[in-house]
Amino acid sequence: MLGNLHSAPHERVIVGYNGQDDAAVIRLDDGRLLVQTVDFFTPVVDDPYLFGQIAAANSLSDIYAMGAKPLFALNIVAFPVNDLPKSMLTTILQGGTDKAREAGIPIVGGHSVDDKEPKYGLVVTGEVEPKRLVTNTGAQPGDLLVLTKPLGTGIIATAIKRDIASENAVQVAVDSMTTLNKLAADVMTEVEVHAATDVTGFGLLGHLLELCRTSHVSAAVDFSALVFLPDVLELAKEGVIPGGTRRNLTFVQAHTQFEPEITLLQELLICDAQTSGGLLLALPPDSAKIFLEKFNNRSKFPAVIVGKIIEP
Repeated sequence: MLGNLHSAPHERVIVGYNGQDDAAVIRLDDGRLLVQTVDFFTPVVDDPYLFGQIAAANSLSDIYAMGAKPLFALNIVAFPVNDLPKSMLTTILQGGTDKAREAGIPIVGGHSVDDKEPKYGLVVTGEVEPKRLVTNTGAQPGDLLVLTKPLGTGIIATAIKRDIASENAVQVAVDSMTTLNKLAADVMTEVEVHAATDVTGFGLLGHLLELCRTSHVSAAVDFSALVFLPDVLELAKEGVIPGGTRRNLTFVQAHTQFEPEITLLQELLICDAQTSGGLLLALPPDSAKIFLEKFNNRSKFPAVIVGKIIEP
């Protein structure tokens, strides 16, 4: 149905509604590029402060994925004002404010509605020099695919809802989801990056499919190179699979050739719907080597090469 929705072209729009990038890009009068995105969702953890931090980090990722620098943000809030204490909302907003401060930006306002279920996120505005803009359209055969965070937050979040997640699994997953992709974005400016996206709700294969489609290439992923959060494999074997992960697999199956040794469980793992996941970068081999050296010397979660771009 959404395919019937048409938007009018505009001379200032560099990246807009008709693309599949992470954020919109508008050209200002002086030639600079304004980058803007919005994202919000329901709680993935029980702690309201951590939920605020995770939601803010997730919203900022779309700016970082395009090589841009965030400038400021607005809150987007839905909250059941008659069912939950307002102090909980304050705690959620404090988490977002503190994470935005870590990113070096202020939150300058926002909008709220009364809703049956809490939801929180940010509208983030950033800027980027035209020569530094990174989209998901430029991947080239021979590029290596680098992923900057482990996978499995969707499965861990589902385990949290079912109250079966171990304390260690929750701690590491929260640590990953609250970690900004700022370092990856900073290192991106020091190397040649042909294309990038963040890995969130569509899962690794879903976002990679978008990158391949818009770049007119294909990709080969090495499952053995993927890194997962603690307990993810065990939980998946127990059937702890989010509905979004199953929908992701259904979506990508028509466009993916799985080798015979890849099991259905592994197919689901690589399609797990992520929250505040890492960046997926397509870089020339030399740049990939430099990126890994610079990033992994400073990051608590090491980036890994998970595959390569090939001819379509």
